[in-house]
Amino acid sequence: MDIDTRLLRYFAAVYEEGQLTAAAARLVVSQPTLTKQVRQLETVLGVELFERSRAGMTPTPAGHELAARVPALLTAWEQALRATRQTATLGSGTLRVGFEGATINLVGLATVEAFGRHMPGWRVELRQNNWFDSSSGLASGEIDLALWHAPPGVLDGMYNCAPLGVEERWVALPTGHRLAGRDELDLVELLDEAFVAIPREAGFWRDYWLGVEERRGHPVRIGAVAHNPDEWATAVACGQGIGFAPATIGRLSQRAGVVYRPVRGLSPSRVGLYWPAGRLLTRAAEAFVRSCRETVAVGGRVGPTGPAVQTPSNGAG
Repeated sequence: MDIDTRLLRYFAAVYEEGQLTAAAARLVVSQPTLTKQVRQLETVLGVELFERSRAGMTPTPAGHELAARVPALLTAWEQALRATRQTATLGSGTLRVGFEGATINLVGLATVEAFGRHMPGWRVELRQNNWFDSSSGLASGEIDLALWHAPPGVLDGMYNCAPLGVEERWVALPTGHRLAGRDELDLVELLDEAFVAIPREAGFWRDYWLGVEERRGHPVRIGAVAHNPDEWATAVACGQGIGFAPATIGRLSQRAGVVYRPVRGLSPSRVGLYWPAGRLLTRAAEAFVRSCRETVAVGGRVGPTGPAVQTPSNGAG
């Protein structure tokens, strides 16, 4: 019997929290997604792991038995993954960095050349973030660093961050939209518009790029769901909805049929390189952070100077 380890992680979070709402917040996924994953695990195992009630999720005897064994199983698997991938990257001299769609335009030849000076013989492998994984591959060790735009402080405790600066969130509109001719918009003018959303599996990120917090309970109307940045931009250009995006996209990435405008009332993002809390930053990753701080302009300026990272490094690779 083969079981996705993600199902076990979700089960463990629900078991420890005792309720779906808290577990979903901890995992940075939506509650419907978490419910579906727990039921899928029960189906695969052929047993009921929780008794559902208004009071929460009460583990069954089978649930208690599984919970006693899951932590050791997950720890062993994660150690095996990290060791395998670290050995591979150490041998190849490759640092894997995830990025969000067109925000990769922040990183250019100057960044790569600076990294080469700091880490001779090493190369950077740039990967577009997976919208179906809220960790973008950081949790599984598929990437070493992720370039994210995130609300300041929200991910603290789950991830370490080497900040690069602060950037506004703008709105993307089809060129024929009634508001496209304006230089700047108010958030309240956009609340009833249809939006192009990213998948539910993205968890917290879906809500963030729909501006859920700033909506203060105002419902979101979804016009389309995109599975990658190209689909997202195409859906906007085709009039299926509007969307929020980093201002970087409006400045550096032009797509026919789409215009980008600043939005008053929408909070900015902290732009930074992220990696899981509790995982030491390698010397190669630290060198990439330093290279970005030397060459990357965020919010119309070069990122702040200061300590390269918030945690110590642990060696050469």
